[in-house]
Parts: sequence; structure tokens; C-alpha cells
Amino acid sequence: MTDIDVGRFGIWRSWQQTSPEFAREAEALGYGTIWLGFSPGADLGGAERLLAATDRIVIATGIVNMWATAADDVAAAYRRITEAQPGRFLLGVGIGHPEATREYQSPYDTIVSYLDRLDAGGVPVRGRVLAALGPKVLRLAAERTRGAHPYLVTPEHSRRAREILGPDALLAPEQKVVVDEDAARARATARAKIADPYLKLGNYTNNLRRLGWTDADIADDGSDALIDELAPHGDAATVAAAVTRHLDAGANHVALQPLTTNDTDPLPALRALAQALDLP
Repeated sequence: MTDIDVGRFGIWRSWQQTSPEFAREAEALGYGTIWLGFSPGADLGGAERLLAATDRIVIATGIVNMWATAADDVAAAYRRITEAQPGRFLLGVGIGHPEATREYQSPYDTIVSYLDRLDAGGVPVRGRVLAALGPKVLRLAAERTRGAHPYLVTPEHSRRAREILGPDALLAPEQKVVVDEDAARARATARAKIADPYLKLGNYTNNLRRLGWTDADIADDGSDALIDELAPHGDAATVAAAVTRHLDAGANHVALQPLTTNDTDPLPALRALAQALDLP
């Protein structure tokens, strides 16, 4: 299959919060992909509705949780969607976290088995990506999928991931941002979203330690330095420069997740960022 063009920048957003109206505006702003987070259901109906409401933008899952969704059901939904909307849907899958899944065991073997079932169900290697943080799963992403969709990472992770993935795999990290020039308020907004649950989940904290962050950085809801790296803040131009560091480090695409105070509408931030990033 011909690789889907995800563009250089996309949007990561909970599938429950992503309406057809939001998708149409994201498309008009020039974003290449909307990544649907928080484990979309196996029927992928939310992705289907967004595709039907738009003309160009790619819809991706970021990610379908392997423990919560049977691979055979996901494969059937994938075939249905791609037959109706060829070239516009990318299936992201991942293993989730032991803190959230009672059955969590043998994660690597589970990933391999799940990918085997997707193969059997007709999901092409180039039509899927894998949530990957550590070296072993990053290598698997390059071998068995189009590439990796890491979450809660830094440009340094993108640099290391590119070395492991090789030159051809897709690397599409998620990046939280806060478009707010008040540093204290922006940092508080970011910390409220990052500290709980993400700094309490071992897969993420272990990855941060691999990148050189210390226990002191992770403790007490995260050091200012860590929070600023995981969710850069400032005006739109400052934030745009920060997220572009992923591309400079080897990523092909960055999925932006604007964080807002009191969960207000992120579209104003996305509009400002689209202009700062000079999106088409």
C-alpha cells in the first residue's frame, strides 16, 4: 500500500472530545492528522464519523489498547473503514500500562501476538503504528509496523528513537503544549495534567529515567524543568520552535496536544500554532 501522508504536524485529542466540527476546523487549519486518544473502541466508529465529516485530514488512533480490544474485531473495523475511506486512516495500537490493566503480563509477547492477529485479519504493516518507548518495542515497531507513536516524550527521546528505528520508519511523537505567556500559570496548567496520572505510571517514569531525568525530577508532581520539557509553554512562536525540535531530532511528525486552563477550548491555541508553524 502507498504510505498515508500524515503531514508534519497533527493534533492529539481524546476521541470522546473530538467532534466532526472540531475535525473540520483542524482540517481547514492545515493539520495533517488527528490522533484519537484514550482507547477508542474496537468498532472504531468515532474515527469513521470524523472521516465522513472531512475531506483530507488523516484520522489515526493513538492508541487502541490491546488489552481492551480484540485484534480480530479491530481488524474487521480497519477493513471496513479503509474500504470506504482509502488512504486516510492509520491504526495505532499499544499495550497500555500495568497500573491500569489487571491482566497485564508478558507485554512484549502480547504485542507480538496482537500484531500476528492483525496480520491474519488483513491489516497491512504500513497501515499501522505501535506505541513504543523503550528500545525493544521501538525495534519491533520498525520491524512489524510503519513506525512508532510515542507518548509523553521529549526531543531527546526522538533523537534516540530515530537511531533505533532506522531511517525509514515513521516517528510521530505526541507533544503537550501550553500556549500561554504567563510562565507560572502555564506550568500549573501543565503540571495538573502531567503529574497525575502520567508521573505515576511506570512505563513513562522508567522512560524518563532512561532519558536522564532523576527521581527528584519525577517526585512531587515533577520538577519545573521536567514539566517545561514535557509541555513547553509561551507564545505561539515560542511553542512552535519547541515542538519543531522533534523534527530536528529525527521525527517525521509531531502530534500536538494543547493543554488549557480548566479544559477550555483548545482551538484558539491550535489556530495560533497553525499560523506560527506556517501550516498550508
